[in-house]
Amino acid sequence: MRTEAEAAGPPLEPGDFVQLPVPIIQQLYHWDCGLACSRMVLRYLGQLDDSEFESALQELRLTRSIWTIDLAYLMRHFGVRHRFCTQTLGVDKGYKNQSFYRKHFDTEETRVNQLFAQAKACKVLVEKCGHRCFCRTPDYQGHFIVLRGYNRATGCIFYNNPAYADRMCSTSISNFEEARTSYGTDEDILFVYLDS
Repeated sequence: MRTEAEAAGPPLEPGDFVQLPVPIIQQLYHWDCGLACSRMVLRYLGQLDDSEFESALQELRLTRSIWTIDLAYLMRHFGVRHRFCTQTLGVDKGYKNQSFYRKHFDTEETRVNQLFAQAKACKVLVEKCGHRCFCRTPDYQGHFIVLRGYNRATGCIFYNNPAYADRMCSTSISNFEEARTSYGTDEDILFVYLDS
């Protein structure tokens, strides 16, 4: 006869299971998922003051078009140690005809490319990482989420999706990688560190 502990499988080693208490903040519009994720991270780090956040958005001129480089500048503004890994150091011209980017692409291309060019001088850490993946449908436009943990035994990750206000989500690592490496995402990852 097996005990309950034995039936649950071998004990987890330190580092096999992580679930950070990152608060869930829902996005308000279809375009502000990245800003909602930034609010989650800053609140988790104990650095979110709503009026300061709004002031930072104005200072950095962040409007309805938010790119990952914008979020890296936002983390820098709040003194959060970060590292932004991407496949494309600038704007991928292939996005010009995608519905999400089409309306303001020319203006955004100039703005975003300038942010990349000035990143080092502004102490925004950006590096080109990994291998390019040309896969999936070209209509995929990406979505910002906050990773908050993983379970090595089950092969899943835990994340906050700003589209929902009431739940932590989970998915398999393979599903996550498929979404993360889809065309339209630049395979962007913005790492933030507790020791800012």
